[in-house]
Amino acid sequence: MKKLFSTLLMAAVALTASAQSREILLLENWRFQRGALDGAEASSYDDSRWQKVTVPHDWAISGPFDKDIDKQVVAIVQNGETEATEKTGRSGCLPWIGEGWYRTNITIPEGYMYAELIFDGAMSEPHVWVDGKDVGYWAYGYNVFNLDITSATQGCKPGTYPVAVHLENIEESSRWYPGAGIIRPVRLVLHKEKYLKTWGTFARTTMLSGISSDAASAKEARLYVSSEVVVADKNGMEVIQTLKDKAGNVVATDKAWVNDSYCTDIVLTVNDAKLWSPEQPELYTLVTELKEGDKVWDASETKVGIRDISYSAEGFKLNGKVRKFKGVCLHHDLGPLGAAINKSAIRHQLEMLKEMGCNAIRTSHNPPSPDFLDICDRLGMLVM
Repeated sequence: MKKLFSTLLMAAVALTASAQSREILLLENWRFQRGALDGAEASSYDDSRWQKVTVPHDWAISGPFDKDIDKQVVAIVQNGETEATEKTGRSGCLPWIGEGWYRTNITIPEGYMYAELIFDGAMSEPHVWVDGKDVGYWAYGYNVFNLDITSATQGCKPGTYPVAVHLENIEESSRWYPGAGIIRPVRLVLHKEKYLKTWGTFARTTMLSGISSDAASAKEARLYVSSEVVVADKNGMEVIQTLKDKAGNVVATDKAWVNDSYCTDIVLTVNDAKLWSPEQPELYTLVTELKEGDKVWDASETKVGIRDISYSAEGFKLNGKVRKFKGVCLHHDLGPLGAAINKSAIRHQLEMLKEMGCNAIRTSHNPPSPDFLDICDRLGMLVM
């Protein structure tokens, strides 16, 4: 039985003036300090002597190198060793072990009721405070997480609030260079009274028919689209899903009332669908709107690639054709640039791999950044 999936990239961004949620990138005006500090989470803490940095930031990549940082005296049985010898350099001999603190300020404007902070990745075990109040902890470092900070901002009361982030990398917790710090972007997302839930819209291909001989198109495709909403009262609330091609033409649209689970489920039928592949990385734009009558409460965009993936005795098939994976394994870091995400560097790296004939990336060994996935979708790289 075929397994059908769709390329999906979430982007919770406002579309027009009527779209009520607002996203603010928090990249500038951060302060950083290495080491353990008492009371650095307090709203009144004086961080004026801390280092000024921008996020994404990797505190360890600038060194200094020291072979004792990751030195181990071990016998690697898998290599046939029977006596322990000194091993070093496996995680770069860079000072990634230890604690670090970051601080910045966020501003809540008038007219919002809910607020959340979204971290694309912070290495590692981030603990976050807003205005001195503990808003959450994440026991990892590589993947995306969000924290509700509504209560810490007094129900989104307009004003400026300090944010403090504590990170800690434990010795021997990694056998490669993990990076250190807020290594991926941070966002402040503000919502009105009724809104589309962050990461609540999902689209997947459920049917393709009439796939062309070159596997570039299909006479008909069906997309199952679900959305979660946050509303106090679902009555009169509906979600409209509109799919547009790269030229902006509407190729499918439908709507549904919000159900008892505060979700909607819609099937969109696309005629003469262009299929996503490494040779033709065709992406559609799914516009999701939350409406009450003529009022648009919220709106978001989701990039969607229509494709058919299946496995059989013949092997892996993409859009009905057997395909070999021609790829590489990539760690999350960018070599001498460190673990801090740099979209231009990622794009350059992937474009060179495409020129070499690569069509797939194995993300070794942890979740890649949303920026990395976005670029893979646009360039035509299978990700596994």
